[in-house]
Amino acid sequence: MNKFFISTIIALLVSVLGYSQEELEKEWMMGPFERFEEAKPIIQKDSLSEFEDPMTGEVIRWESMATFNPAAIVKDNKIHVLYRAEEKLGEKEIGGHTSRIGLAISADGKEYERKKEPIFYPADDSQKEFEWTGGTEDPRIVETEEGTYVLTYTQWNREYPRLAVATSTDLKNWEKQGPIFEEWKDGKYHDTETKSGAIVTELQDGKLVAAKINGKYWMYYGVPHIWLASSDDLVNWEPVEDYEGNLAPVLSPRPGYFDSWLVEAGPPPVLTEDGIVVLYNAGNSQNIGVDHLGNRIYTGGQALYDSEEPWKLLDRSDKPFRLSSN
Repeated sequence: MNKFFISTIIALLVSVLGYSQEELEKEWMMGPFERFEEAKPIIQKDSLSEFEDPMTGEVIRWESMATFNPAAIVKDNKIHVLYRAEEKLGEKEIGGHTSRIGLAISADGKEYERKKEPIFYPADDSQKEFEWTGGTEDPRIVETEEGTYVLTYTQWNREYPRLAVATSTDLKNWEKQGPIFEEWKDGKYHDTETKSGAIVTELQDGKLVAAKINGKYWMYYGVPHIWLASSDDLVNWEPVEDYEGNLAPVLSPRPGYFDSWLVEAGPPPVLTEDGIVVLYNAGNSQNIGVDHLGNRIYTGGQALYDSEEPWKLLDRSDKPFRLSSN
């Protein structure tokens, strides 16, 4: 993977997620990022694309409502973007539709060819009780050293949003591994809201792969706080708790700042010489945050964690980082 593809993936993610605002103010931060000249959306809703839904047997227009929340990875020297698509069912609110995950591929980071049908969706399988009728949402993806792709995503059955894992060797055929906390401590966190799982990566021989720290993989996850979990195999995960047995948030909203309403794990963090750099979604609460940003406005922040102790916060951006124009 060359530097162009790495920078394009990160820039793509921050661009579609709407990150904006100030220049980088700390040396350890990633960037700066630049938009393409005359930038335009690379993926938009499509009211014509059809798919025979295995749950209902009906032909549906699976991305007629919205396309958003992308993940990106390089395969065969091409950028593969997995994106959430919602079927228009009449309801207006996000979360009231059915979500599936589509795929778009690009050789240059500018022009994308979209698959006509979703590549990941609710089906009559072992996960249907967790995925129907809300769907599969919020993809994030990493690759292992052995070439296996690990997808974290949200299962939404309109009762609980649950963070889950699926694996693939080709980005086409997927094995759903199920909710990440279903078995841990007899399902202690199985019926709680979990989502947005970002697995730590590192650069090896020009390629970003899932990183091990002290023999374990690590994942930042959650909203409106960010929590932490570890794994031996990228499938079975253990959340980090405090001595009382409660989830220990490693990043929280801050009154007086751009992230005063919520924080949410973004694209896969990267292990660098400075530490673990976590890019995160930041929501503003205008009355206690930044007045000029408005209420519930999303920007992007960056946080730095210790490379040996992933729960130890070393530094954090005071302002959102921005995408500048070429």
